[in-house]
Amino acid sequence: MHNPPMAQEFTTSYLKEVTDNFRRYKRLAEQAMQQVPDEGLTTALDPESNSIATIVKHLSGNMHSRWTDFLTTDGEKPSRNRDGEFESPPRSRAEMMAAWESGWKLLFAALASLTEDDLCRTVTIRTEPHSVMQAISRHIAHCTYHIGQIVFLAKHLAHDRWKTLSVPRGKSADYNAQVASGQASRF
Repeated sequence: MHNPPMAQEFTTSYLKEVTDNFRRYKRLAEQAMQQVPDEGLTTALDPESNSIATIVKHLSGNMHSRWTDFLTTDGEKPSRNRDGEFESPPRSRAEMMAAWESGWKLLFAALASLTEDDLCRTVTIRTEPHSVMQAISRHIAHCTYHIGQIVFLAKHLAHDRWKTLSVPRGKSADYNAQVASGQASRF
């Protein structure tokens, strides 16, 4: 059985759309991580790969840097230790999830404080100017890149216990019929 997708809501608000998308991808990663045994969270597939816990630590560090004082300071804070984000992953699920939530909390608070008029303002990331809209788009691309890695690893580590997060293989026709009848909505 798969998880029902979130209904798409028509909007012309960029901020509402990106906030909804961030929430959707956050939930997708959380549903994937829930399926991984605790010991699997720190498992890397090879020495050059990252574990789920390491990816979470990196995403959290990135969010803290980007979304703290978003409109007034460079998105790459001098205090950030990016290389350290790939060392010493959180040791427990609770520690990992605390880092995860703290990053997302900053992101959602920053997005909630913005107005549509702010989208054309200029912010910097590594001294490069970006419109607020570009900075948000850059960040959603970064997050979804890493969330895809989390889902891939979770599926691998959950093995035969994996429950799909979207339309199950071989069930597209059933799913499309449910959408057409109003029993399901598209992701």
